[in-house]
Amino acid sequence: MMVPDMTSAASRTVVVLNGPNLNLLGTREPAVYGSATLADVEQLCRTACERHGWALDFRQSNHEGDLVDAIHEAGRLHAAGQLAGVVLNAGAYTHTSIALMDAIKGTGVPLVELHISNVFAREAFRHHSYISPVARAVMCGWGVQGYALAIDGLQHWQY
Repeated sequence: MMVPDMTSAASRTVVVLNGPNLNLLGTREPAVYGSATLADVEQLCRTACERHGWALDFRQSNHEGDLVDAIHEAGRLHAAGQLAGVVLNAGAYTHTSIALMDAIKGTGVPLVELHISNVFAREAFRHHSYISPVARAVMCGWGVQGYALAIDGLQHWQY
């Protein structure tokens, strides 16, 4: 019996995690976040993953612990050679969550921190991130297209 190659592109998953209030995309501050809904973002991510032959695990939660649990699950995929990478839009938790930082650091998942808006052109409290020091890359200001750009960028981390 042949053992499947766990490092092949087809066996890899991209985990896209969205934090608090991102379920309100399309209606929440459209001048800042645009008119695309979270369902639109999921389809954008699915299309980007399909280009690379990757599966998509797309989630949103307003609860910090759910996001920590999802990072732990991604860590198990990573350990099994089945993770292409994580794209995390932690929303406001970016600026407050040591728990998310510790989960990323503890699992070693390859992660892109993503923001729809340019957080550096906004309020000063948005300029600090607990996620950035443990992320492999940070993307902000590209609108929802940033999700597809981040997924495309994950191909550069594949060995």
